[in-house]
Amino acid sequence: MRENYSKEDILRFAEEANVRYVRLQFTDLLGVIKNVEIPVDQLGKALDNKIMFDGSSIEGFVRIEESDMYLVPDRSTWLVFPWGHELGKVARLICDIHLPDGSPFPGDPRAVLKRVVQQAKDLGFDSFNVGPEPEFFLFKLDSEGKPTAEVNDEGGYFDWAPLDLGENCRRDITLTLESMGFEIEASHHEVAPGQHEIDFQYADAIETADNIATFRLVVKTVARQYGLHATFMPKPVYGINGSGMHCHMSLFKKGGNAFYDAKDEMGLSETARAFLAGILNHAMGFTAVTNPLVNSYKRLVPGFEAPCYVAWSLKNRSPLVRIPAARGMSTRIEVRSPDPSANPYLGIAAMLASGLDGIKNKTPLPTPTNRNIYIMTAEEKAQAGIWNLPENLGAAIDALVGDEVVREALGEHVFHHFVEAKRMEWDIYRTQISQWESDQYLSLY
Repeated sequence: MRENYSKEDILRFAEEANVRYVRLQFTDLLGVIKNVEIPVDQLGKALDNKIMFDGSSIEGFVRIEESDMYLVPDRSTWLVFPWGHELGKVARLICDIHLPDGSPFPGDPRAVLKRVVQQAKDLGFDSFNVGPEPEFFLFKLDSEGKPTAEVNDEGGYFDWAPLDLGENCRRDITLTLESMGFEIEASHHEVAPGQHEIDFQYADAIETADNIATFRLVVKTVARQYGLHATFMPKPVYGINGSGMHCHMSLFKKGGNAFYDAKDEMGLSETARAFLAGILNHAMGFTAVTNPLVNSYKRLVPGFEAPCYVAWSLKNRSPLVRIPAARGMSTRIEVRSPDPSANPYLGIAAMLASGLDGIKNKTPLPTPTNRNIYIMTAEEKAQAGIWNLPENLGAAIDALVGDEVVREALGEHVFHHFVEAKRMEWDIYRTQISQWESDQYLSLY
C-alpha cells in the first residue's frame, strides 16, 4: 500500500535525497512511457498541478487546437531512481492528465483504469488486485550499440550459470526493483534461451499498472548497463516460446476475498464464477487490448505454451484461464493470454470490465476443460464450446469493435484512437512483402 504523501513531505524528501531533476511521468495510448522533466526548483509548482504540456504531440491524445493539458502528480508515486549523476539524483512522479477546466482527460489510460475501478467500488468491492508475471528477452548489442537477434544465453527453464548468462543482470534488476520498493516474489530463467521472468507482489489495479510501467523501464535500464538489450516484444524469435504476462486477479470485499467460498466444492464463490464467465465471454473483445501488436499473434499459436483457446480449468495450463490451487485469501484467477507489450492501464481495465459484466449479468460459467486442448480435434473443441482467440491483429480489432462492454470501458476517445492506430498498423503489416514470401515464391512463380 503506497503512502499518500503531502506536498511538504515530497519537498523534504527531494532535499534529503539531493534530487536535482524530477520526471513527471505518464503513458501514451500505446503504453509507452512519456515524461516532462523539470528542475527540482519547479517541484512545488508541479505539486500544485500547474505544469502544462502539449498533448497534441502524444500518440492518441488530442488535435493541435486542443493541445494544452495539465500534469497532475499522484503524490503516492514519488520515487527516487537508484541511478543518477554524481551531482544529484533524479526522481519521478506518475501523473494523471487533466484538461484546462480541471476535469480528467478521457484519453488518459490511467484515467480509464480509474474509471473502471470505480465501477467495481460502486458494486461494493473494496479493491481489485492484480499480480502480473511479465517475461522478457535479453539480446546482445552490436558494435554500434544496436540490438541484435542474438540471445545472450542458451539456458532453459530455471537454469542457472553457466547456462544462464543473464543471471547477474537479472539479479541486478531484482535488487534495483527492491531498492525502489518492489516486493519480488520470484526471479528465474524462462523456457526459451535468453528469456527471463521476474514476478512482483500483487497490488490494487492502479498501483499494479504503475508498477508494470516502472518495471519495464528498470529492466531496460539495467540491461543496458550490462551491454544488453531487454525487449518485451511478445515473439522476438521464431521457433521458441514467446513472452507473456499472465495476470492473477481477485476482488476483495469488506476485507475478505470475494472469490473464495469454503462451502463450494472448488472453493469458488458465485462472484468468482460470474467474473470468470465474464472474462471468457469478452476474451475475444479484449484481446486487441491485452495483445496489441501484430507480433502478439505470433505468440498465440499452439505448441509454445501460450493460450490460444477460450476455456478454463483448475489444473490444465492450455486454456485461457487457470485457477491456481491456493484458496482462502489467495483465491484468484489467472488470465494467461496478455503479453508484456500491452498498455497495462488499458489491459487491466478491459479485463476488469469484462469480469464485472459477468457479475452484473450473473453470467453462467461453462464446464471446465481438463484435457490438453492442443491435442483436441476441431470437432472436439466445438462440442466442448471452446473457440480460438483471434488469429491476427486485424481479427482482434474486429472483435473489439463488436464488444460493447470493452468499448464502453475504454471510452469513446480511447476506443476511437486505439482502433484507428491499430488498423493502420495492421494495414501496413499486411501489405508488406516479407523475405519469406520472396524466398518461397519469387523463383517458383
